[in-house]
Amino acid sequence: MHFLVLGGLLFLAFNWRGGGGPGSSRIVITPGQIDSIAAGFARTWQRLPTEQELKGLLDDYVREEIAAREAMAAGLDRDDTIIRRRLRQKLEFVAEDSIDATSPTDVELQAWLAQHPEAFRVEPEVAFRQVYLSPDRRGASLEGDARRLLAQLSAAGPNVDVITLGDPLMLPQDVERTTRTDVARQFGEEFADAILKVEPKRWAGPLRSGFGMHLVFVRERAEGRTPSLADVRPLVEREFLSARRKRELDAMYERLLERYRVTLEQRPGTPPAAPATAPAKRDSK
Repeated sequence: MHFLVLGGLLFLAFNWRGGGGPGSSRIVITPGQIDSIAAGFARTWQRLPTEQELKGLLDDYVREEIAAREAMAAGLDRDDTIIRRRLRQKLEFVAEDSIDATSPTDVELQAWLAQHPEAFRVEPEVAFRQVYLSPDRRGASLEGDARRLLAQLSAAGPNVDVITLGDPLMLPQDVERTTRTDVARQFGEEFADAILKVEPKRWAGPLRSGFGMHLVFVRERAEGRTPSLADVRPLVEREFLSARRKRELDAMYERLLERYRVTLEQRPGTPPAAPATAPAKRDSK
């Protein structure tokens, strides 16, 4: 009897204070909430709200609270992917407060760079001139024309006027120093691989692309390399911190998973699915 009376009193007090959740009929707006609402208005408009504006903000807050409680009472929050994702996001935001926020040392960053060199590798770069020969225009004479034109260019040297040579193509004849990726984007992968093997300071070719044949003069070439930490420190630090955050969130979920028993219900006649996590605590039906 004593426990029933005490439980009833606690229930009444809880509802009177407005903490009854979706079924509560009492909405309490505290001075702290009023200050927070007014501060949010001030951040947006760079001034405090007038009395009428504040009343409108509080009315909107009450409507939002009513809508949230009624929606939850009707079960509208259940099986909603957007709400579930938002709750997960908020949980991870809260969890990040406990994640190690200390800045990594140069030793840690150098070790990370050494372990992931390809993520920070500087691409090869090349600057070149090219003269294009069209298979459609030249047909069977394409290769012979390429040999004759290559001999003419080699005799003329690097400063020959190439504007009047070759066939028209909607790509530049003079390409400033650019990465292999950009060369491949314009001329294709086969051409990009081939031009990085051309000896600089001499006319060479023909190199094939998806358009046809090209005679090229490589003015400048820089080999790909792994940069020093000083060159890419902000990028390495960002990747290091991102990996640390993911690692600690993964550990958090592993700890939380220990509280649950995950059951995979199988369709009749299908083989059991292989467990992905926590195999000791997962059932199959």
